Amino acid sequence: MRILVTGGAGFIGSHLIDRLMADGHEVICLDNFFTGHKRNIVQWLNHPYFELIRHDITEAIRLEVDQIYHLACPASPVHYQYNPVKTIKTNVMGTLNMLGLAKRVKARFLLASTSEVYGDPEVHPQSEEYRGNVNPIGPRSCYDEGKRVAETLAFDYHWQNDVEIRVARIFNTYGSRMLENDGRVVSNFVVQSLKGQPLTVYGDGSHTRSFCYVSDLVEGLIRLMNCDRTGPINLGNPDEYTILELARSVQQMVNPEAEIIFKPLPQDDPQRRRPDITKAKALLGWQPTIPLQEGLKLTVEDFRNRIASPEMPHLASV
Repeated sequence: MRILVTGGAGFIGSHLIDRLMADGHEVICLDNFFTGHKRNIVQWLNHPYFELIRHDITEAIRLEVDQIYHLACPASPVHYQYNPVKTIKTNVMGTLNMLGLAKRVKARFLLASTSEVYGDPEVHPQSEEYRGNVNPIGPRSCYDEGKRVAETLAFDYHWQNDVEIRVARIFNTYGSRMLENDGRVVSNFVVQSLKGQPLTVYGDGSHTRSFCYVSDLVEGLIRLMNCDRTGPINLGNPDEYTILELARSVQQMVNPEAEIIFKPLPQDDPQRRRPDITKAKALLGWQPTIPLQEGLKLTVEDFRNRIASPEMPHLASV
């Protein structure tokens, strides 16, 4: 098939492209390189089945494709809060443009939504039926509410215009190619420990997250795209860890001498986050296979190689 991946030069998008190319598809990567990077897709640049287009999805584009994986949007607070108006425009106007494209060319459309639609959840674990507890005017709302609107748009296009949609609610994902300055907890801890810096825990470290390795997530996205269900479907790892447990795991793996320091918790930071993946198991036959310790080793190795390379100063300025 001919497949479009928006945000394809980013962390998750580039891993998805690796899988699609390996499966023999023709792939178009669309990216404005705000958080994506060419090095993530450099192995495909001269491949006859691959095309890279530098484009901002808040502007319309005309292409002929069979499927659209819509991943374009900065996903870490550091990046999506840098320009909150741009973030919500990406989620609303960008999603409108991609749904309009799907409608015109009759392509199947997968929205990479997020566990952030559940906000700071009052229900635990979070199932797809939970409607969330989101602050519409907080510092995270450009992303949280942006993704909620993107889901609304996807279902409205489905009901009104018969667009084939799939909606994935992605929980915390980690792995190789995360940005050094990503600002999310796994990359923060790994980079700090590799550089001999103290590991920064926000709050008292008792709040929890679930961590899914990127190759597991990509498998889930591909299964969802090619099944007969619209979703939304949670994709994430149901194993739950406190942030302090994660910090200690990275500390022991990289630098046991590293200090752990505590800072105030940011506003609206969710206290608990764990996916109920009953639907993913039943409808997609999917569940994560890579345990945290194994995934962390792969992630640490990737960061270690990049920090040791001369490219790293450029990466820090992305």
